[in-house]
Amino acid sequence: MPMPNGLQWADEGLFVIDQQTDEVYVLDEDGRVLREMDTLTENGSGITVGGGYLWTASNGATRARPQRETDTREPWVLKLDYHTGELLARYPTPDGGGIHGIEWDDGLLWVTSFSPKALTLVDPADFSVVRKLPMGLAVLHGLARDGEGIWCADRGDKLIVKYHKETGEEMERITFPEVSPDPHGLSIRGGVLWYADANFPDPTRGVPEIGKIVR
Repeated sequence: MPMPNGLQWADEGLFVIDQQTDEVYVLDEDGRVLREMDTLTENGSGITVGGGYLWTASNGATRARPQRETDTREPWVLKLDYHTGELLARYPTPDGGGIHGIEWDDGLLWVTSFSPKALTLVDPADFSVVRKLPMGLAVLHGLARDGEGIWCADRGDKLIVKYHKETGEEMERITFPEVSPDPHGLSIRGGVLWYADANFPDPTRGVPEIGKIVR
């Protein structure tokens, strides 16, 4: 896949949303493709699994591919059929702006917001805001729930920071070396963090990749 962006581990495997094709791929741990689905996501920048559905961060107008007739050129959270990728519902983002990260959390959804910068917890039934945690990161990206905390990738400053889900207090921080992947997507399994570097829009290493961080 040319631009792996959002990641989500689930029982079936690693779900990946590609930013260029806007297809969802399901991979095994060795990177083999188990299945793939077309979606109506635009500028796909995050994915999660919850409530029996797929949810994608549809970031709006894309520069990674030509525009399609189905594109709205607006940011949405998309609710998709888990098995087919068929669109079931569209929801406006909480702040009306772009969205990079999305994560299911016991019946609720965390999403990244930019106006102002925050992690926003919403009820997927009506997208009412449950909680908002202000963030000081440069470019909020992938999310990964971890016990009482939630990790947030910062593509701009090459950081991954864990925050307390109730208070927003910083719990842990991982700093990437200067010459390293840009952490776009993020997921966690068995205490191991997995990241994706879409190599777009500002490539620093010339190749996309999916990798893991063993702490």
